Amino acid sequence: MDTDQAPVRELTGWLATLDHKARLRARAGLARELRPRAAADPAIDLAGNDYLGLARHPSVTAAAAQALSEYGLGATGSRLVRGSTDLHAALEADLAGWLGAEAALVYSSGYLANLGAVRALTGPRTLLVSDAHNHASLVDGCRAGRAEVVVFPHLDVAAAGDAVAAARAAGRPAVVVTESIFSVDGDLAPLRELHATARRHGALLLVDDAHALGVIGPAGAGGVAAAGLSGEPDVVVTATLSKALGGAGGVVAGPAAFIHHLVDTGRTFIYDTALPPAVVAGVRAAVGLARVADDQRAELAARARLLASLGAPGVGVPGARDVAGVSGVPGACGIPGVPGVAGVFAAGPAPGVAGVPGPGSAPRAPGAVPPPAGGVVSLRAPSAPAAVAWAAACRERGVAVGCFRPPSTPDNQSRLRLTVNVGVPRDAFEYALRVIDECRPERFDD
Repeated sequence: MDTDQAPVRELTGWLATLDHKARLRARAGLARELRPRAAADPAIDLAGNDYLGLARHPSVTAAAAQALSEYGLGATGSRLVRGSTDLHAALEADLAGWLGAEAALVYSSGYLANLGAVRALTGPRTLLVSDAHNHASLVDGCRAGRAEVVVFPHLDVAAAGDAVAAARAAGRPAVVVTESIFSVDGDLAPLRELHATARRHGALLLVDDAHALGVIGPAGAGGVAAAGLSGEPDVVVTATLSKALGGAGGVVAGPAAFIHHLVDTGRTFIYDTALPPAVVAGVRAAVGLARVADDQRAELAARARLLASLGAPGVGVPGARDVAGVSGVPGACGIPGVPGVAGVFAAGPAPGVAGVPGPGSAPRAPGAVPPPAGGVVSLRAPSAPAAVAWAAACRERGVAVGCFRPPSTPDNQSRLRLTVNVGVPRDAFEYALRVIDECRPERFDD
């Protein structure tokens, strides 16, 4: 009997190993859970990336619905077979014009765009110089390139410069890889300084503009445009179409010769089914709206500063009215001594959170919230379990927040990651501020 069962135990032993690892993650507060939401989910959204509130904009959904009727559900093939449509070509032309690039290429996701771009810039002797806080898609792109990678300290231009200088001295090509607005903490890379350093040593600059496109820069053209680097021949830009544009997909923009190289050789482009035409049409409508959304960008920036004020040392949420029950969310829990929210708007942001630090800015204190460059603000939690409990307490009161824990964080520190959606009504946003402050773990340490 035991002999008969031995092969079965051997076949299922790997599952037991996975179960053991899952228990260890749960014990450390690192277990993940899918929480499907309904179309009419009433939660106040401070977790998603729909910065400009375009995902449900009538013009966007109408364009997508029309394309769905005309083209059908899917693209039916890869871009080089039958998946390219006139809608794809039009969107690529629109994105190239918006970003100030010679050409652009649309992918089915931002992750694949980053993998493809990094791999295409990498040769046998290339040195990839990557910021320590880069998104996993850039990290995986560097790994897939099978090139040597130097990870430089976050935002450290001098360290990046040392790496590319060493590469040039050895006669090796180099690529500096960075986000513009970083996806976890929402701080801004010193793109002008990184570009100047890269150019001085003959290196290229690859910028992931995912959290900046539609949010900053002239007409919302992103961090590269804000830095005055649009169209530079030694700059390649990637972005997702799923954040400020409210859709799905990714894009690589840059010199026409590089885009042609991706079409000919890029595995994540060639062997992937194309983005559905309905999504392409919706994103194209969103691009038109985003380019003229300066008022929404100003509101987004103001709200981001208010979120950052929650993390300023010694700063609570200034008092005012109770907004319990707004937008269908549950009422406040009535914790004694916890102030209200509405006065935040009159008081303005806390000292030190307005604006974006430039070269030579003083380093922030450990745990301090960096000045928000876009719509992302992170508040550190004492531990992973505390972050989970904080997010759950907010969720119980009708506020959806992001709960980021290792390995999703670059420094092994757990956080609530908060994002601004200007489609959320102002009174609901005020209520969410109060809930986040009332539910923070430090309030209950005693």
